[in-house]
Amino acid sequence: MKTVLLTGAAGFIAARTGEMLLGRGMRVVGVDNMNHFYDVRLKEHRLNKLWEHKNFNFYKYDIEDRSALKRLFKKYKFDAVMNLAAQAGVRRSMIAPFVYMATNVNGTLHLLEQCREQGVKKFVLASSSSLYAGEKMPFKENLEVNTPSSPYAASKKAAEMIAYVYHHLHGIDVTVLRYFTTYGPAGRPDMSPFRFIKAIAEDKPIQLFGDGSQKRGFVYVDDIARGTVLALKKVGYKVINLGGNDSYSINRMIRLIEKLLRRKARIEPRAFSKIDMKATRADISSAKKTLHWSPKINFEQGIKRTVDWYLANESWLSKVKI
Repeated sequence: MKTVLLTGAAGFIAARTGEMLLGRGMRVVGVDNMNHFYDVRLKEHRLNKLWEHKNFNFYKYDIEDRSALKRLFKKYKFDAVMNLAAQAGVRRSMIAPFVYMATNVNGTLHLLEQCREQGVKKFVLASSSSLYAGEKMPFKENLEVNTPSSPYAASKKAAEMIAYVYHHLHGIDVTVLRYFTTYGPAGRPDMSPFRFIKAIAEDKPIQLFGDGSQKRGFVYVDDIARGTVLALKKVGYKVINLGGNDSYSINRMIRLIEKLLRRKARIEPRAFSKIDMKATRADISSAKKTLHWSPKINFEQGIKRTVDWYLANESWLSKVKI
């Protein structure tokens, strides 16, 4: 039985990834500091699903804590480390850049150093499509992406580089996954799908930055988690996009949610932020070739599943703070 260390285990993508790893008969050791970046009830909801599996263990550790990681690596013999822990959110990184560097860069370094010390040869790193700001679409992995537009993007680029160093110097096999906009049940409440569903369901106004014409390469969480599990494959060092086959506008998402909830959205326009991207779309040819991966859930199906999940859990989700 393979044993995998999964960091950020209570997070949106990591928790679904953990379920899939466990479903494939692996032992998963989850780590999460359970911070209050957003309502912890969502994190606890995801963890409860993981606790249903007998091969799941959890530690409330922070990847910035080197001594805690050292104890964990000595206790378990890991076959792979999947670092999905991160400080997320482009806008918040403008306010608290030091926090992003501490977790996303130093935390990654601490994990890689333990991999070196304990002989763990496989490392999967969650990165972001935010690195592609200003580049021509569709975004390809061979773009240099040396001009990040936010501290968040800069921290992800730095994490990719330190992972490459450990591959180059110590032979650690590294898959870097650049995630595009991910949505689905139990998603982050600061992201637009959750915010918009909740606001429309409660007949509250939506704060819409820009005119809603901006597009995203949305990808459903199950597809992202499946690609993340496939990334355990030996690749040397490789950066791979995981994103949708197409881009969809924010306005289209709002119309879909309106139709499913049978309610009209109340829009409060806000100025478009210069740190936001007008559009994102992934070139996923590398994911198809290397991982035999492509998305299976289309946008309409995914939004419906997300709305259905919200309605089924509305009694407690209505209390979740945005």
